[in-house]
Amino acid sequence: MHAWLCENPVGVEALTWKELPTPSPQAGQVLIRIEAASLNFPDLLIVQNKYQMKPDLPFVPGSEYAGVIEAVGEGVTHLKVGPAVACLSGTGGFGTHTLAPAKLCMPLPAGFPAVDAAAFIMIYATSHHALIDRAALKAGETVLVLGAAGGVGTAAIQIAKAAGARVIAAASTDEKCALCKSLGADETINYTTQNMREVLKTLTGGKGPDVIYDPVGGDFAEPAFRSIAWRGRYLVVGFAAGPIPALPFNLALLKGASIVGVFWGDFARREPQANAAMMAELAQWYAQGKVKPVIDRTMPMSELKAAYAHMGSRGVMGKLVMVN
Repeated sequence: MHAWLCENPVGVEALTWKELPTPSPQAGQVLIRIEAASLNFPDLLIVQNKYQMKPDLPFVPGSEYAGVIEAVGEGVTHLKVGPAVACLSGTGGFGTHTLAPAKLCMPLPAGFPAVDAAAFIMIYATSHHALIDRAALKAGETVLVLGAAGGVGTAAIQIAKAAGARVIAAASTDEKCALCKSLGADETINYTTQNMREVLKTLTGGKGPDVIYDPVGGDFAEPAFRSIAWRGRYLVVGFAAGPIPALPFNLALLKGASIVGVFWGDFARREPQANAAMMAELAQWYAQGKVKPVIDRTMPMSELKAAYAHMGSRGVMGKLVMVN
């Protein structure tokens, strides 16, 4: 097998494509021949030693992937050799093969291609957990999605629409706003050229959005929160912009609003049954055509460094997927 190996987490440039012995699965594991692996923002942070999870060195990055089971370890009874699965295990995806915990593998129904499957779990699970569980989104409410043309943003638009909400999508270019419209967003805001607070006031008749979905952080968090509706819910999803914002607490008091943390990974670990039910619903929504990952482009696994550069340029719309 071959894989991109991180032996020194100082950045993407230190990754090397190496031939490694193909491992045998231990108890509770499966060996997967990887067909596709998507690039998520944590995959960049982890090779820079900036992510909260710090794997033992050396490691193969790539948190999310899909492929075919080639061997099963002792005690694995619900999976067998041959079927396709998707997995989000945190590491291991950027190679030709990997060992994965069997309990983290999601069997793929017929008609669920590897490229879509590799770009599915993280963004849809995060967005469903955020909007449906943490925000208790109701039909007819208004959702503002920040960073709406990225992976989790595009998923949030689709899930909010499936729940019957009105969606205002905020993105940094007209091209990204057009993508959001094509996914079902009712209104868009180009926050590079428009005053977000003024436009939100107009679009909501002065009421503000009921739910704000924020995977970006940075400079837009405070103006967005100042625009939130009475009893609004502000979802803290991530900090793709880099800086972690400091919100004045009096804003929450004045708006009777909630600041709600979203940590899907720990939800999945602490509440596995609830997470499994959510994943089953999402797979059903995919089959019904309610949700479908937006793929910016596919690239050969050998071009991983170029894919990281493209992601770092903020030019990605949806998900980047590496293929073998």
